[in-house]
Amino acid sequence: MKRLNSQLQQDGAPVELILLIRTLLAACKEISFRVSQGELAGVLGSTLSENVQGETQKKLDVISNQILKDTLRESGYVKAISSEEEEDVVPCSPDGNYLVSFDPLDGSSNTEINSLIGTIFSITHAPQWMKPDDPSAFLQPGTQMVAAGYVLYGPSTMLAMTTGRGTHLYTLDKTHGGFLLTTADIQVPKQTAEFAINASNQRHWEAPIQKYISELMAGTEGPRKKDYNMRWVAAMVGDIHRVLCRGGIFMYPFDKRNPEIPGKLRLLYEANPMAFLMEQAGGLASTGHGRIMEVMPSEIHQRVPVLLGSKEEVEHCLKYHK
Repeated sequence: MKRLNSQLQQDGAPVELILLIRTLLAACKEISFRVSQGELAGVLGSTLSENVQGETQKKLDVISNQILKDTLRESGYVKAISSEEEEDVVPCSPDGNYLVSFDPLDGSSNTEINSLIGTIFSITHAPQWMKPDDPSAFLQPGTQMVAAGYVLYGPSTMLAMTTGRGTHLYTLDKTHGGFLLTTADIQVPKQTAEFAINASNQRHWEAPIQKYISELMAGTEGPRKKDYNMRWVAAMVGDIHRVLCRGGIFMYPFDKRNPEIPGKLRLLYEANPMAFLMEQAGGLASTGHGRIMEVMPSEIHQRVPVLLGSKEEVEHCLKYHK
């Protein structure tokens, strides 16, 4: 099996970007170990504080965020960090050439039930004329990403990553501590009979999504003339991994409860990196009104609606929005 370095070199990634990715993944391997220890390490449960999103922080959220921060700040490759768990950007090396955004532990509430969780990240070039503590450096559309991916902490630890030359899947070989290529240039099936959505929010959805989901639920007796299965992991990394591997559509649509917040998922830490992976695997990623990767961020914690997955199914869903 091909090692991560070899695949990145084949894909034409610059040496410094490869070194940065290796540094980031070293932090993820430490998180993977902490996660695997669970209650034995005393890392489960909640803290007494909330993050900038107003969500109760889990102990592993805080630990994972600190591991990534410490590792990336010491690397010398990173000018600044933005994290879902940090209110402001974290300045690093003034001479760093890259910006890194991450959700340190997506689906962290799943730690209590030993279910799927993961780290989501994206990397962009750092504008050299901006100071490391300037948040406007991160206000770039997703089309400017040079790498993105997630590390899934499941029965095995897996990495899905793209540098713009296809989406590849790697598995952590714990015998020597390296990621090995296990699926090159994965392609999402264009058609599907699976969808992922939090159905408990149905009463808050807009009319297009209400109609689309009702037609899926009608199965062979409805206009789609086939039965669909619903799957929901409650961690974006788990749901997206399933879609990458066997197709499907993942949705976290606009929610009418708070019109000032157009979605639940964060553009920089979740929507953009997953959209990059999905597009590089032949899928589509949309807000319902445009391509996710073309959204110009207005602030680092911006949220957007998300519809992504199998190309033909996403296209069908988007017809309801016209």
